[in-house]
Amino acid sequence: MFAVMKTGGKQYKVQAGDVLRVEKLAAAAGEKVQFNEILMVGATVGTPTIAGAGVQAEVIDQIKGDKVIHFVKRRRKHGSKRTKGHRQQLTLLRVTDILEKGADKSGVKAAIGAGSVPGGAAAAPAKKTAPKKAAPQKAEKAEASAAAAADDLTAITGVGPAAAKKLADAGITTFAQLAAVDVDSFDAVKVKPEWVEQAKTLA
Repeated sequence: MFAVMKTGGKQYKVQAGDVLRVEKLAAAAGEKVQFNEILMVGATVGTPTIAGAGVQAEVIDQIKGDKVIHFVKRRRKHGSKRTKGHRQQLTLLRVTDILEKGADKSGVKAAIGAGSVPGGAAAAPAKKTAPKKAAPQKAEKAEASAAAAADDLTAITGVGPAAAKKLADAGITTFAQLAAVDVDSFDAVKVKPEWVEQAKTLA
């Protein structure tokens, strides 16, 4: 009997006794693991996987694949070139048994990819993180109240959004504040006399 299983993003057609190399698993040599993503067993095809089916295997060793050279060259006047080598980490294992049903009750450790577990160790329980304390809202309330108290200075003829922003940066946000400005001595923003007159009317 043969089965088609999936691990590490790849599919493998296996039979009992087959030796194959798969993407590194979080398991030591001599350990028994079980693959539960079974796409096909004999003539039975999963949709997408077969519930209760499994492939059991014994880990022989943790190995590295053949070295792959990655060479990059930029053909320019001041070009560059770079050479990098890589050896993929793999797990060598021997298929011991193919189960059509009952794999979920076999008690054999499920095969877990080492990439999904830091350091290739068994999955550690997730730490409970304390809920974050709500940020102080005093500053937000103060800003909201200041915004509510501010007048729309763009209602004055000649004061656009940019001028209103400059006035606000200078601390003038209401008609009353603008009406009290001394045009000759106020240097922060160039205030026109007609603005002050309109502000006195609107205040």
